[in-house]
Amino acid sequence: METDKYLNLITNKCSNKFTLFSSMMKEYNKVCNITSICDDKGILYKHFFDSAAGEFLFGEGANVVEIGSGGGFPSIPLKIVRDDLKFTLIESTGKKCAFLNSVVDKLKLDCVKVLNIRAEDGAHDKLLREKFDVACARAVARLNVLSEYCLPFVKVGGCFIAYKSDAAEEIREAGHALSVLGGEIEDVISYELPEDGGKRTLIKIRKIKKTPTQYPRGQGRERKNPL
Repeated sequence: METDKYLNLITNKCSNKFTLFSSMMKEYNKVCNITSICDDKGILYKHFFDSAAGEFLFGEGANVVEIGSGGGFPSIPLKIVRDDLKFTLIESTGKKCAFLNSVVDKLKLDCVKVLNIRAEDGAHDKLLREKFDVACARAVARLNVLSEYCLPFVKVGGCFIAYKSDAAEEIREAGHALSVLGGEIEDVISYELPEDGGKRTLIKIRKIKKTPTQYPRGQGRERKNPL
């Protein structure tokens, strides 16, 4: 992990946009729970650095869908450091969508679209299903559940990138779900956040075949009865 590279991007090359993003997040957090991490060091390492750390897994000009965007992690930091990427942000909470649209506008981020829909509904929309090069998500659900939400959006040959903490157990329990949904683990990258911020894992899952049409199942069945 090129720690110095990402810290330099955040604190020097792209600092103006990251500073504005941080300020907006703190202000909006007063009226809507965007994040529980509000201190400067936490935002820098646990949000910005952690999000940007996976940028090398995204191909040049990739069309990316983010599931459960929340405050825009990892999508917004990724877009700041990789302007070539195109993003569709899927978030079911209207207030969070309003925040994300405000950030996109203020930071002048091109090719970023925010959709106020549930992932399980969007995945059955013919305009979204299996249309993306990459799906990504951070802190949404366990990997077996998250795969059912994310893989239906990915083209065969594309990939799903999951941002996790220590994920060894989740990887083991997700084997059946991945085989059903058309995914295969291609790479697992572990790293430490700066200043003992904790262990993190990037899981790259390749889409090797089409996802059966009944997935995601919807009505909460992904979480109540994981594959």
